[in-house]
Amino acid sequence: MKMSTSHCMIITAIAAFLLSGTISSASADALPPYKDELFSAQTVMQTSDNGAFETINYDEMRDINGRDQVPEQRVQQKYVSLGIRKLQQDETLSLNGHRLDVTRVGPTDNAAFTVIFIHGRDGTRRLGANDFTFGGNFNRVKNLVAGNGGTYYSPTVRTFDSDGVANIVELIRYASEKSGGRPVILSCASMGSQICWGVTRDAASVKRLKGMLIMSGVTDPDFTKSAFYKAKLPMYFAHGSRDPVYAATDQQGLFEALYKSKYPTRFTLFDTGNHGTPIRMIDWRKVLNWILAS
Repeated sequence: MKMSTSHCMIITAIAAFLLSGTISSASADALPPYKDELFSAQTVMQTSDNGAFETINYDEMRDINGRDQVPEQRVQQKYVSLGIRKLQQDETLSLNGHRLDVTRVGPTDNAAFTVIFIHGRDGTRRLGANDFTFGGNFNRVKNLVAGNGGTYYSPTVRTFDSDGVANIVELIRYASEKSGGRPVILSCASMGSQICWGVTRDAASVKRLKGMLIMSGVTDPDFTKSAFYKAKLPMYFAHGSRDPVYAATDQQGLFEALYKSKYPTRFTLFDTGNHGTPIRMIDWRKVLNWILAS
C-alpha cells in the first residue's frame, strides 16, 4: 500500500520521538539495521588499536562491477528504496546573510538528529542526494537518517575557504536550533574535509556538534589546537589505501597520534581502495551509531 506524504511525516514524527529517547540514553544501536546484508557485510582483514583501526577487504570487480547495473553510474535496484524521496526537498536557505542551496531529507523542525554531508571539488548538493551513484550509499544514509526521525542535509559548497566554512557554520546553527539542540553530525569528503577542519575551530559550532566523519580527506596538522579536539568529540576517518589524491598514511598518522592520546577516534581503511572508495563503501549505520553512542 502506498503512503501519502502526510502519512510519511506522521511516521517520521513518531520515529523522532522514539529515537530521541534512544539517543539520549547513548544506546549502541540508536539506528536499527537497514539493508545491512548488502552494506554492512564487509570482510575485516585485520584490526589493531583494540579494534579502533580496521582494514576492510575491497575488490573493485565485486564492489563496483558486481554491485552496479551500470558501473559507477547506477546501482542495482535492490540497494535502494526510493520512498524516502517523499521526504526530500531542494531549497535555498537564508542564514544570517548567507544563502545556501541544500537538499534536505526529513523534517525541517524537531529532527531527532541531523547529518550534514559536504562534497568535494566540483560537487554540488546533487552528489550527496543521488540515490544511484556510489553504490546506493547515499540512498542508504537518507533512509537511515530520515527513516528514523532525523534530517539529512546535502548543501552546495561553492568555495572551500573561510567563506565556505562560514556557510556551514550557519547551517549547523540552523539545524541545531530547528531540532531543539539535538545531535548534529558533520561528514566531509575529499576537499570538503577542509570545511570540516575549519569548523573544528569554531567554538560555537563545536558546542552544537556530536561528532565528525572524514572520508578521503586532507590531514590537518593543527587539529589538536582546535575547539573540537579540546571538547574530545568523536572523530571517524575512512580512507582508501591507494588514494592518489590524499595519502592514507598521512591520515593514519593523525589517527595514531589521537588514539595514543586516548582521544575518541576510529579509522576504516579500505584495502586497495581509491579516492572515492570510502564514499561508496562506508558503513553509515556503524559510523552514526558509534558517534551517537560516544
